[in-house]
Amino acid sequence: MAKEEEIQQALISGFPGLAGKMRIQRSRRMWAEVAPADFTGVLEFLKAKQGFGILCTMTGLDKGETLAVIYHLARNDGIVLNVEVNVPKINPVVQSVTGSFPSADLYERELVDLLGFKVEGLAEGFRYPLTDDWPKDAHPLRKDWKTPPAASPVGKEG
Repeated sequence: MAKEEEIQQALISGFPGLAGKMRIQRSRRMWAEVAPADFTGVLEFLKAKQGFGILCTMTGLDKGETLAVIYHLARNDGIVLNVEVNVPKINPVVQSVTGSFPSADLYERELVDLLGFKVEGLAEGFRYPLTDDWPKDAHPLRKDWKTPPAASPVGKEG
């Protein structure tokens, strides 16, 4: 049995809600869609029991009625597992992963600034990548965001 199939079976065995929500795209590339309530347990299992100790990056997406975060995790043998979590756009709350992956700090700040996520457990700190004078409720990667008129740029007095 291939390593990817072993990982998939172990995940579904430990988290039955993943049945039908995982796929092996090709050798060394896997995808899983995880419910927000299961995310912390799945992440801990992947890191502690399956060797996914590398957070390559995180991707935030506006999918219309929902917002998604894809956590791109890797093992030393080159297997990459993309773990997607979808939350309602009206209340986009995810848990911080900085306790397991300290490098997630900037990625999580991007989710807050650019898409309007609330990241529970993210330490207070600076804004990133938007400037401090950018309006807190203006999230430029949301599909419904409108560019301000050229005569009155965001953060500038007219």
